[in-house]
Amino acid sequence: METVRIGNCNVTRFIIGSNPFSGFSHQGTEKDREMIHYWTSARIKAALREAESLGVNTIIARGDHHMLRLLLEYWDEGGTLQWCGQTCPELGPPEPALKRMADAGAPACHIHGGYADHLLARGQLEKLIPTVKYARDLGLVVGLAGHDPNTLRWAEEHLDLDYYMCSYYNPIPRQEEPQHRPGTDERYRDEDRRAMTHLIAQLSKPAIHYKVMAAGRNKPANAFAYVARHLRATDAVCVGIYTSRKPDMLREDVALLEQGLLARDAAPAS
Repeated sequence: METVRIGNCNVTRFIIGSNPFSGFSHQGTEKDREMIHYWTSARIKAALREAESLGVNTIIARGDHHMLRLLLEYWDEGGTLQWCGQTCPELGPPEPALKRMADAGAPACHIHGGYADHLLARGQLEKLIPTVKYARDLGLVVGLAGHDPNTLRWAEEHLDLDYYMCSYYNPIPRQEEPQHRPGTDERYRDEDRRAMTHLIAQLSKPAIHYKVMAAGRNKPANAFAYVARHLRATDAVCVGIYTSRKPDMLREDVALLEQGLLARDAAPAS
């Protein structure tokens, strides 16, 4: 599979995400519980091995204790995916999570998008400056996630980053708290996706596109065709999977991305 360069990491264009592994369905508390029960450690590790077999070389996963333990087992059993870590605001400020992930061997980490958008809502984005420096001092490839384009627009002007995590959708407000609350009513609007992909085209660093499926609300073929049209030569896409009712989901998603990129490259220039 084709790779892109993010900092000093070679990252495949398709990255497997881990939100479903941690029970973040973005489809309500009942679906959250369903995912938690389905994604046993054995099933998660099997999914990661399947990703390897399809040419994927990277997982984006939260720096919580669940994923730390699971990835340790996976690597001890011979797993080869590299870990791009994400801070988790429900466990506290980002610095301890960055230290946990660096100590566990993550070469790259980014600050959670809900945390960054929360700072935007409160007019406190300058708090990210020492956090990014702290991550740099740990030797990490450093990124920032965001659901609101204004978060990333500010970061482009003020932060020394290696990559951006760009959510296609901005489903919930973050004024009151940074973390996602299960059961919160979420909105997935086309105008948010257009605004984010418009911004991505202007960014100076690689972007990892995420929430491209609108948490299962978009048809896969349409979603990946849209991604392919907006994926720059420097960019990758992160997608989580839930294989309970569709065992071949990961293989299908990888194929749809590759087909979309081929169709885009074969299209005559306008």
